[in-house]
Amino acid sequence: MPNYLLSVYQPEGTPPSKDELDAIMKNVRANQDEMKAAGVWVFSGGLAGQETATVVRDGGALLTDGPFAEAKEYLGGLTIIDAPDLDAALEWGRKAAAATTLPIEVRPFFWS
Repeated sequence: MPNYLLSVYQPEGTPPSKDELDAIMKNVRANQDEMKAAGVWVFSGGLAGQETATVVRDGGALLTDGPFAEAKEYLGGLTIIDAPDLDAALEWGRKAAAATTLPIEVRPFFWS
């Protein structure tokens, strides 16, 4: 089956309160458990905030702290799934968006 990347887009601004985040993470874990039970889950992970990023350019000759491009959203996490087709991947993306309350980008993923 093809793999798909479900990217979580985190908006800039004030993060949710601890109680709000706890509720969101409970939903995220339930969604991942559903993916695992369905046999589509391959890998998931979250990322630290964009303020922790360092960009390497020109073969490492130039390092830049912070995000490369200014944006109102940044990659906050990802999940790789094994789905039979794009329609199935989009359904898992819809469920992930409901769980995280954030936009989810779905696109084919190729292992190298």
